[in-house]
Amino acid sequence: MGVVDTWVWWLVAAAALGIPLVITALPEFGMFAVGALVAAVVAALGGGVVLQVVVFAAVSVALVAVVRPIAVRHRSTRPALPTGVEALKGRQATVLERVDGHDGRIKLGGEIWSARSLDADQIFEVGQRVDVVDIEGATAVVM
Repeated sequence: MGVVDTWVWWLVAAAALGIPLVITALPEFGMFAVGALVAAVVAALGGGVVLQVVVFAAVSVALVAVVRPIAVRHRSTRPALPTGVEALKGRQATVLERVDGHDGRIKLGGEIWSARSLDADQIFEVGQRVDVVDIEGATAVVM
């Protein structure tokens, strides 16, 4: 058996760093794995061990310094388009059954919803258009 080339060890290191990336979902491990892959390329091109380690460290640190803040910022921003119940707020609906402060029915987004008026004294008759101001459970609060 011959001696294993250095670039193979860097590939093994990259694979080893990829395992905790998958298990823990911490992106830093992926960045270190990319650093190991670049070091493997340097080794395959004949770069010395010192150069390989320097390239591994530089690429890994650069990725952590540049990519991590972008990922954190991206994770903390809300989606531009509201989804689910939030997407229904502010939409218009048509009254199907008289809506008062306690109950009623509306057609909202092609579906029939139970509804009640925001103001307990306000009544909406069949056919009127109402605005959805909130969703409480399965009931639309309208005005």
